[in-house]
Amino acid sequence: MKCVILAAGYGTRLYPLTKNTPKPLIKVKGKTVIEYIFDQIPLRIIDHIYIVTNNKFYQKFLQWHSELFFELPITIINDMTESNDDRLGSLGDLCYTIKQTKINDDFLLISGDNIFNFSIDPMVNEFFKGKNILALYDVKTKEEAKKMGIPTVNSNGLVTELIEKPEEPKSTVVSVGIYCFQQKVITLISQYIKTGNSADKVGEFIAWLCKEIDIFTYNYNDPNDIWLDIGTPSQLALAEELF
Repeated sequence: MKCVILAAGYGTRLYPLTKNTPKPLIKVKGKTVIEYIFDQIPLRIIDHIYIVTNNKFYQKFLQWHSELFFELPITIINDMTESNDDRLGSLGDLCYTIKQTKINDDFLLISGDNIFNFSIDPMVNEFFKGKNILALYDVKTKEEAKKMGIPTVNSNGLVTELIEKPEEPKSTVVSVGIYCFQQKVITLISQYIKTGNSADKVGEFIAWLCKEIDIFTYNYNDPNDIWLDIGTPSQLALAEELF
């Protein structure tokens, strides 16, 4: 199983902090955000990690990688974009990574500006029961939920709908950018793009995908579970407080 970490954003909401540093390489309590992600990657089933970034931050990631000791092979992918204006989008970066590396395997997909303290192992256990899995977390407030994808889940645990960044969220339980996908989803990504759909957001793809195949959820709802998107100064300050 492969792991793809999406790290090609330009972090414009965190300027000037992210003018020369990508969000995943921002330090929280002396450790980079992406290393917090690494702490939770299930090493027992992943055989390669791919990190996709952009041309602006490619050398930053190479330098970070050269100083990092980690037991799994890591490949840094340059999506060749230069700014927020020509970015590929999260799904576009996933497509680019798949094409460049010829991934043809089950894969774990993680947004690189997440910071969380919970293990991905329970999701993986569900995945190995033959399920595609989407991670959920309660962000507690409607204001935070407005920034995320809100799924509708039926009594069997299946996602029947996902709405990206709704004006009026019907729930504060959101999709947090952590997915376990079977290999067949790679073909469906190509199908989605070829039929004229936008490559901008993975969430929009999920909204389409849940109509095509079964997607189940794993809800991180333990009181000790913490998840944050460090895309704004307030969330970054909260991460410094909680981690």
